[in-house]
Amino acid sequence: MEHHVVIEKLCSCAKKEGLSQISTYDAKDAALAAAEAQMGMMNGSFCGKHTFQLVEVDDNFVIGMVGGGCGCK
Repeated sequence: MEHHVVIEKLCSCAKKEGLSQISTYDAKDAALAAAEAQMGMMNGSFCGKHTFQLVEVDDNFVIGMVGGGCGCK
């Protein structure tokens, strides 16, 4: 079974970093580890105008923006 890490909305910081909106993994634990690492990087190195949270949806992991729209430059 495949498990996906999905960035709900690619803000300009994510686009600048060249992040893919969907990444696919064979194992759920690998997908979770990748999602946590990616979210940590996004929260730590993006512009800081918003934060990101991780939600599990049907054995997949969605990284969503917290606190409204994107103000990235």
